[in-house]
Amino acid sequence: MQTDLVVLGAGPGGYAAAFYAAEKGRKVVLVEMEERLGGVCLTKGCIPSKALLHATNLISEAQESGFRGIHFSAPRLDLAKMREWKESIVDKISKGVAGLAERRGVEVIRGRGYFEDGKTLRVETSEGQQFITYGNAIIATGSRSAMPAAFDLGNPRVMTSTEALDIEDIPETLLIVGGGYIGLELGTVYAVLGSKVVVVEALENILATADQDLVRPVIQRAEKLFEEIRTGARVEKMATAGRQIRVAMDVKGEKREELYDKVLVAIGRTPNTRDLGLANTKVKVDEKGFIQVNDRQQTGEPGIYAIGDVVGGALLAHKASKEARIAVEVILGEASAFDDIIIPAVVFTDPEIAWCGLTETEARARKIKVKTSKMPWRGNGRTLTLGRDDGMTKLIIDPETDRLLGVAVAGPGAGELIAEGVVALEMAAVSEDLRKSIHPHPTLSETLYEAAEMLFKG
Repeated sequence: MQTDLVVLGAGPGGYAAAFYAAEKGRKVVLVEMEERLGGVCLTKGCIPSKALLHATNLISEAQESGFRGIHFSAPRLDLAKMREWKESIVDKISKGVAGLAERRGVEVIRGRGYFEDGKTLRVETSEGQQFITYGNAIIATGSRSAMPAAFDLGNPRVMTSTEALDIEDIPETLLIVGGGYIGLELGTVYAVLGSKVVVVEALENILATADQDLVRPVIQRAEKLFEEIRTGARVEKMATAGRQIRVAMDVKGEKREELYDKVLVAIGRTPNTRDLGLANTKVKVDEKGFIQVNDRQQTGEPGIYAIGDVVGGALLAHKASKEARIAVEVILGEASAFDDIIIPAVVFTDPEIAWCGLTETEARARKIKVKTSKMPWRGNGRTLTLGRDDGMTKLIIDPETDRLLGVAVAGPGAGELIAEGVVALEMAAVSEDLRKSIHPHPTLSETLYEAAEMLFKG
């Protein structure tokens, strides 16, 4: 088979690249080893986790509605129905992706791809081998949950996020190894459903990549929801102990051994770059397995590009989609590069945290002089009507030019609000632009205006 472009991996980067290239008149083949299109984000990550977070948020809101004079009885859980609902969402979106592929004339081949050389991809399908020669190729095979050999007991009671999202049961006790966004999001789901959750984080702070003043309301809420959050703690060993997992850990120098019904390992992700035949090409990977690319998404092999989680950096679906566009534009001969692009990050904890551009922590580390404006949500009318004033909006400003360098939000709906910050930074806005733009009242978006207004009150 001959094609203009072969895309390996049908996640948010892969299918975005395939669809855009097809729209530009290229013959495209999309290779995916899973039955459903959409990649990890759709089938085993972002979408199912957000569905479960929304479901459990309904429980939390009902439990906390007494101060409004509204009282509910205890919820009755039907885990089978919950799983069915979650899977129906995934299935609907995945079928939508497949429908778009068909309408755009993208040929989908389900199988495992392997590079025979720099111009040939072998695909192992259920019906045998297919060989595809191509003008260009884009590698978008994504990543998988990291599982250290010491924790890989071959016991289903030790889970990654993939298994945890299945919600087969609600363990009485759950240990989460890793205080990043995956661990805290899924920890929230299980805690609301009834598990006693303990989080263990090796670093001194949870959500270490975020400014800690934004993390503070998350910690305050998590401390009420979880049994315990342990920082500066390392899990050293796990072993099967009947129907439980025995865990040995070091907590700030203190040795502990405890039993848990289940353990969720959420310590990061590993790129899917093994067994792709990359050694048969000039594509290079670093010591962690990430493919090395330049700012045009080009690898060391002419004609082969890589995007998304396999190239490292922020492992985010929207970053992969942007890189997909850049790779295709470069293939089409356009002047395009991943340069000074604002990538928003969102942590869907309760409350949510979102930021874009320069963070205050990064500014300090790089010795960049900035001024900040922090608007606590306690004074915003909309937050009070929601009963959720545990948030903050923060602007990072260049003190000499007034230009916005970063925007951050902590609070319910932060993931929706951060888009305004992205647009402002991409448009090189100054804080006065936010102050002079009318924001509807009463809304959470007013906190962006109010944070800018604070800069002019001397």
